[in-house]
Amino acid sequence: MMPVDEACPLCSGTGWQHVNKNGVAGVARCECTRRDRLNRLLEAARVPHRYEHCELSEFVPTTASLDTAKLVAEKFVDEYPTSPPLGLMFMGTPGVGKTHLAVGIIKRLIREKGVECIFRTFPELLKEIQNSYNPISKTSELSLLAPVLDVEVLVLDELGAQNPSSWVLDTVGYILNYRYNEDRVTVVTTNFLDEANRKDSRRGVADCLTDRIGDRMRSRLYEMCKTVPMPGSDFRQSNKNANNYH
Repeated sequence: MMPVDEACPLCSGTGWQHVNKNGVAGVARCECTRRDRLNRLLEAARVPHRYEHCELSEFVPTTASLDTAKLVAEKFVDEYPTSPPLGLMFMGTPGVGKTHLAVGIIKRLIREKGVECIFRTFPELLKEIQNSYNPISKTSELSLLAPVLDVEVLVLDELGAQNPSSWVLDTVGYILNYRYNEDRVTVVTTNFLDEANRKDSRRGVADCLTDRIGDRMRSRLYEMCKTVPMPGSDFRQSNKNANNYH
């Protein structure tokens, strides 16, 4: 409930508004309760401060491929939810706008459809899980993973950015398999391309997505997400004064 000095003029802070429909008086949930819920969802989405400005409407494509990626993102929001559930994976080199589109998607899903969403950068999530093993830590692996596993729409940013140790591969597999089995929608961004697009085929050079997450999880992502290629040059390098792309 709002403080008295900030009370909604329509409901006086009660959350219920008097209405009259077809000559019959009654009450209905006030619009302010919806706004409060959306604000709570936006806060709970954990969008980092540096990405708070990112909106689909603010994404300005510089190539035909980026224009297609923006159209796919907008269509995804417009048609959400779909059956069967299907997410998106934005795949391209750094600085082309993958994170911008992913953040824009969840912000529109929250505002327009009231969908619960969370943004997590995968390397940071792994670091938090590792820190939870510290005996003096006040968090646990379960408490960190529960929101990631159960949220309706998850943005998993920078998938593949960490070294592909067996523990990392197990964690990737656990998250993706759980969400797949529970019909949860996942939006992924990755700087790593598929095998056909890798730039260096030398043994030991891990620069394709399969190298980073394993064959099984790459196959799972084909089932979970529509792949959205975003080839292009790093916008941040070509225009250091711009701050709209990540």
